[in-house]
Amino acid sequence: MQVQKIGFIGTGAITDAMVRGLLAKTAAVARVTISPRNAEIAGRLAADFAEVSIATDNQAVVDASDMVVLAVRPQIARDALNGLTFRKGQSVVSVIAATSRKTLLEWIGADVHLVQAIPLPFVADREGVTAVFPPDPHVAALFSVLGTAVECETKEEYDLLAAASALMSTVLGIMDVSAAWLEQRGLAKGKGRAYIASLFASLSQTALRSSTIPLEALSGEFATKGGLNEQVQSDFQKNGGHDALILALDRVLARIQGDPSA
Repeated sequence: MQVQKIGFIGTGAITDAMVRGLLAKTAAVARVTISPRNAEIAGRLAADFAEVSIATDNQAVVDASDMVVLAVRPQIARDALNGLTFRKGQSVVSVIAATSRKTLLEWIGADVHLVQAIPLPFVADREGVTAVFPPDPHVAALFSVLGTAVECETKEEYDLLAAASALMSTVLGIMDVSAAWLEQRGLAKGKGRAYIASLFASLSQTALRSSTIPLEALSGEFATKGGLNEQVQSDFQKNGGHDALILALDRVLARIQGDPSA
């Protein structure tokens, strides 16, 4: 990708992960300017990377950057953007959750080139998969450095991937319950976690390597007729696991799409 000057408004966990990913090993950008809001994170980044400088305020971030990443919580986004002056045509990437493009442009109040993205914490290790909307070669190139970029052709596609990204805590929760169950029944502490984490990692790799095979078919390959996997899958479905997951995804999608009751 073309080396750029990138600025971050907001210095939370995602900013930390993106900056570390961009500057790990061979730096993907020449200069990174970050806002001072979280002094602890900002200070660590500036200490760890010579390319990072801490701006005096958010306007200084905008002024110093070719591309500005908006990485604040949706609850404070309006206040953070209020009063800032962006350049016409300036590249802006919003990673603010559950906030529409129309709303963001109203808050920005300028004719900027706005792209939305959903980077996940794994971008710190250049292993993340990031949904991008609308398709944009420069933003896709940026996130390709950090793992894999998935360019969405429609807002509907983007919203669906945003909903899917909300599965992270649940998947880790399933791993936690499983590891705790093993240890509660006598497995040495730590062995359960090591086993379950490796098991899930291997399953993910199987799904990635077998991309032409439907996931349902892969699931069937692991569920031998009358076997243990088939039994657990059957119990999971009979006890509402499947329905609970679909309901949770439907509700989070409705929230993303602006339903206040979700």
